[in-house]
Amino acid sequence: MKPASFDFLCPDTLEEALAALAEGGGEARVIAGGQSLVPMLNMRLARPALLVDIMRLEALRRIETSGDEITVGAGVRQAELEAWANLSRDLPLLAAAFPWLGHVQTRARGTVCGSVAHADPSAELPLSLVTLGGAVSLRSRKQKRKVKADDFFIGMMATDLAEGEMIEAVHFPKARPGNGYAFREIGRRHGDFAIVACAAVADDKGLRLGIAGVDDRPRVFALPALDDDQFDDALNDIAWSLNARDDIRASARYRRELVRNLGRETLKEASRCRA
Repeated sequence: MKPASFDFLCPDTLEEALAALAEGGGEARVIAGGQSLVPMLNMRLARPALLVDIMRLEALRRIETSGDEITVGAGVRQAELEAWANLSRDLPLLAAAFPWLGHVQTRARGTVCGSVAHADPSAELPLSLVTLGGAVSLRSRKQKRKVKADDFFIGMMATDLAEGEMIEAVHFPKARPGNGYAFREIGRRHGDFAIVACAAVADDKGLRLGIAGVDDRPRVFALPALDDDQFDDALNDIAWSLNARDDIRASARYRRELVRNLGRETLKEASRCRA
């Protein structure tokens, strides 16, 4: 199939882009890398009347460090963040997640914020953002607001983004010395969407385990420091709390079993990284 007809705007300023989104309302969509949106256009799952291309806006193509926060603009491609010189030091969880994220070719085009906006419940970047306790900056012609990542994702490919708004940037907390980070994933093939993906953070307060691919959005769970014999009970409770479903890739039962086993491995790896 081919997309339904639409108008295309390539603005020179952010203000021009925001004005077009305000005028277009629910019929206008932002396009950046297009790795998520273009397939939906081709299948006519999305039928916007107007596409606003933001890739000429240099203000949105920056990776900036401010205090304990890393800000990634809406125009930053995944490959650009992956190649960022400070990634392993400042965002080790993302450094571990990037090899699982699609393929070299899709990372070269796709943007970090585009993956967040698409809100696929099995995607690695939304999972990492939620697990780290990050945030999303939203911008419209009338206002700016900053939303916690855990509040931004509200369901299957559904977010808190309002009509006329766009994601301006996402914010990742900078890694702290002494913390441990780990990421693991199981898919049918490398580069496929995850059947289950797990991200973990270990710090002096305990453990955080993020899980994608099971529920309708990435979920994160706070856990105290656990002895070996306590892991199984805690992970079993988590597995049954998720709304696992059968689909063509895996059964709900298999997903719950992966949560137990992959979750355990990921938490233990993050804990070892603290040592």
